[in-house]
Amino acid sequence: MEEWVSAFLVHLQNKNFSPHTVKSYRADLHEFLLFFKQRKQDDLRHFTSANIRSFLAALQTKNDPARNTVLRKIASLRSFAAFLLTQGKLERNPFKLLPAPKREKILPKFLSEQETDRLLETAANSKHFAARDKALFELMYSSGLRRSEVTGLNIKDVDYFNGIVKVFGKGAKERLVPVTDAALDALKIYLACRKNPQPDDALFLNKNGKRLTGDGLAYIFKNTAIASHLARKVTPHSLRHSFATHLLNNGCDLRSLQEMLGHKSLSATQVYTHVSLEKLKSVYEHAHPKNKE
Repeated sequence: MEEWVSAFLVHLQNKNFSPHTVKSYRADLHEFLLFFKQRKQDDLRHFTSANIRSFLAALQTKNDPARNTVLRKIASLRSFAAFLLTQGKLERNPFKLLPAPKREKILPKFLSEQETDRLLETAANSKHFAARDKALFELMYSSGLRRSEVTGLNIKDVDYFNGIVKVFGKGAKERLVPVTDAALDALKIYLACRKNPQPDDALFLNKNGKRLTGDGLAYIFKNTAIASHLARKVTPHSLRHSFATHLLNNGCDLRSLQEMLGHKSLSATQVYTHVSLEKLKSVYEHAHPKNKE
């Protein structure tokens, strides 16, 4: 089974899945392999509905993971099974008899506009990489890019004349996203500090002059949040959530937001309407005279 897991991961890379996604699939499937090796059942004929149930039961007994973590592991195994079916290595789909549990709805965590301003101001005053970090944070807040999308950008992907950036999202799907003048100005200043930047060069570099990685980006966000004295954990996705929530709160329509975020379906974007409704309820409760009695 192990060689087919390796083949599946190569298949994902060839399909241009993000490194972060491939890393998650690898971790989930290796955990699955370890479980069956301990039971001395590491052949594809043991990849059955009953054994998948046993794995999930053991997983929950061992460390009681969050519901959505379990769902992600199920999704990894389901994708692996689909790959094996296309390769003719399974006679039947082991997930056909397994019910698909519903994902737990979790409202995205976002920063207020004031917190976002503080984060951007701190990035602009970074001790060693002020020009880069200002450009990085301004671009991400103005466009709502995913972590893998921003680290995958090249210099030529920024269109300064039209004020847009060309992004390669999930499944290597290309989309055009508008960005603010503030972000474009910050990018010009950052690139002016670079030695002989070329169109095909990475847009954002790390301290060693190499392309900034997803882990490197997360590290920058962690340190910038600490320096900003924000009480909450801040990740690159926090800024994406903030971008979406702030746009909706200021009148952006769902379809336009869906396009900018690169969501395949509108339902993925609709989660932000719940966040906006929570804010609306809060304003209502503080403003309605009957709530003050």
